[in-house]
Amino acid sequence: MEISHADKVFYPGEGLTKGDVVEYYRAVAHVMLPHLRGRPLTLRRFPDGIEGQGWFQKHPGEHFPDSIRVESVPRRGGGTDDYVVCDDAETLEYLAGQGTLEFHVWLSTVDAPERPDRMVLDLDPPDGTPVAELRAVARRIRDHYERAGLTAFVQASGGRGFHVLAPLDAKSDTEVVLELSRVLADAVAADDPDRLTTAQRKEKRGDRIFLDANRNGYAQTFVAPYSLRARPGAAAATPLDWRELGKAEPAGWGLAKEKQRMARKEDPWRDLDQHAASAEAALKQLT
Repeated sequence: MEISHADKVFYPGEGLTKGDVVEYYRAVAHVMLPHLRGRPLTLRRFPDGIEGQGWFQKHPGEHFPDSIRVESVPRRGGGTDDYVVCDDAETLEYLAGQGTLEFHVWLSTVDAPERPDRMVLDLDPPDGTPVAELRAVARRIRDHYERAGLTAFVQASGGRGFHVLAPLDAKSDTEVVLELSRVLADAVAADDPDRLTTAQRKEKRGDRIFLDANRNGYAQTFVAPYSLRARPGAAAATPLDWRELGKAEPAGWGLAKEKQRMARKEDPWRDLDQHAASAEAALKQLT
C-alpha cells in the first residue's frame, strides 16, 4: 500500500515520520492483530503528527474504502452505532496511513458486545509517583485477581501507569463484569488507603494512585496492546511477562525498541484466552 506524505514528521522530538509509524504497524501486525480482531475500535488520529490537531474517532469516515470492515453495535438507549473492526494487516496499515496513532479496543467483541471477555484495572498515578510503587500495586492487583480465580496479565500502558487484565469466558453481562472490577478495585485500595483510591472525583484523590475500573463499562475501551501513544517519546503499550515487571517502565518501549523486542520475543499475551474465567464465579468468591 502506497502511503501519502510518508516523510511528514509525526513525532518531532524523536524525528519519526508518518512512514515510520506505518512501518511500525506493519512490523507488529502479527502480534497486534489477535488483540484487535473482532472488536469495535476507537481510533485516535493525528494526521499532522502529535503537535497538530488530534481527535478520537469512534465511527468510520465517509472516505474509508469498502474493504474496511464496519459493524453495527447496539447503543444503550436504542439504535446502533457503526464501528471499524480491524481483522487484517491491510486494514491496520490503512488506518495507520490515515494518521491513526492510537488504537483503543472494546473489552467485548462485535458478536457479543454485552458479554465482555476482558476485564481491566488501570493504574492512574499522580505526578511523581515512583515506578517501584506502581509495580508493587500491579502485583497486589494480580494477587487479588488470583484469589478470585482469575489469571492476571500486565501491560505497560505506554503512558503513566500499568494495566492489569484478566481474560473472561464471555458468559456474564457487562454489569456483572463492571461490578466485579469495582469490588476488586475497592479491595485493593482497602489494603493501602493512604496510597490507593477508587474515588471518581480528582479532587478527592489527593496524591493517591487511582485504580480505574470504569473501562469495564459498556462501550468503554482500553489502549490495545502494541498501540503507539500520541505523546512525546512514541512509546507503545507493551504486554509483559510478570518477571519483566521488576525493571519495566510504563513508557519504556519506544517505537524502535518495541519493533526490536517483537522481532525476537513472542507475545506474552499469546495464550490469554486459554485462561478465560467466569466473572460470576469470581464475584461470588469476593462477596
